Amino acid sequence: MSDCIVTEKRDGIVWVTFNRPQKKNAITQQMYRDLTAALEDAERDSSVAAIVLQGSHGCFTAGNDLHDFLQADELNENSPPFEFLYTLSRLSVPVVASVDGPAIGIGTTILLHCDLVLAGNGAKLALPFIHLGLVPEAASSQLLPLLCGHLRAAELLLLGDSIDATTALSYGLVNKVVASEQLAEATAELAASLASKPVSGLRATKNLLKQPTEAVADRISREAQVFIKALHSDAAREAIAQKLHKKN
Repeated sequence: MSDCIVTEKRDGIVWVTFNRPQKKNAITQQMYRDLTAALEDAERDSSVAAIVLQGSHGCFTAGNDLHDFLQADELNENSPPFEFLYTLSRLSVPVVASVDGPAIGIGTTILLHCDLVLAGNGAKLALPFIHLGLVPEAASSQLLPLLCGHLRAAELLLLGDSIDATTALSYGLVNKVVASEQLAEATAELAASLASKPVSGLRATKNLLKQPTEAVADRISREAQVFIKALHSDAAREAIAQKLHKKN
């Protein structure tokens, strides 16, 4: 793994950091390979409660390194950027994004696949594909309207203007905005809260959240099957026993 993607596991959390500050953490083909490997490793590790994506030096990511993209072989759906997006979209591990500074292009569309997003008040989000004669990626043409409505999605994708953290909060793109100097601490607290939960329950709940829309009765049935299986798991029995012990 290159030095541009730094991965560290601490207390059940995998921290994945964009670390290319001289290029505002712009992502290369090799960085996409490293990101995919980090996500796959975390998914296979049953002790991992969550993945945190963050940038170094007060910057999330300036998006794709366009020079690197132009130098790459012909892109197809099996190319590193798309492999990363497929992997990210299929994870059962909850994903937290900790965003400050620029979050450009894929730096914003990544957030649509995260489960919790914290932003520093210095964050700037933008989807400037239209300025480059390109179209959005990461299923953002579908996910963005579902998240914030057609008009706001069209504003972001057809105009390509940047928005600040407060606007992103009002659009539903982030959960919470904190002072940039407090972002690391707030992220650590959120990660610790996730790590305190039974991992199997976290992953099963995320899987339910990511299921396609279905009839209510069908979703009740799907949840019932998962609930019954979870109820008989060692993790659930231990958690319930601890809860009952506290009440006594």
